[in-house]
Amino acid sequence: MTSAVQLAAKALRTALLLGGIVTLGIASVGGAIGYSLVGPMGIWSALVGSAIAFVFMGITAGSILIGQKASGGSIASGLFFGIVLGSWLLKFVLFLVVAFAIRNSDSLDTVIAFSCVIAAVLGALVSDVVAISRARVPIVDMV
Repeated sequence: MTSAVQLAAKALRTALLLGGIVTLGIASVGGAIGYSLVGPMGIWSALVGSAIAFVFMGITAGSILIGQKASGGSIASGLFFGIVLGSWLLKFVLFLVVAFAIRNSDSLDTVIAFSCVIAAVLGALVSDVVAISRARVPIVDMV
């Protein structure tokens, strides 16, 4: 019998896969738009923006999966919350570093890069909703 924790982990892996597919699509469309607007720099800007969003999405899903494994499947564990909260703090610091690096970069178009970040984050949210809503995770485990 499959437990609720295993089903939730499967839903997170599905969300990560769907988010990756959406991110690739946004990188492609953003690259085409970026190339038409500013040339090759637009392609690199779209790729960097999409990659940043995918890494942040991966940190979130990965921290939840690692937290589930480390806490033995109990999401009420302090270890689980510590891992997830620590990854969110890491993401916050990384976001500030990346935002300042992109803003001061001469080799990237900031509008295209941040547009792709925003589009990929919105796409990741939609893919998370789709994956979780289709997961059929039970509220309680049958023992």
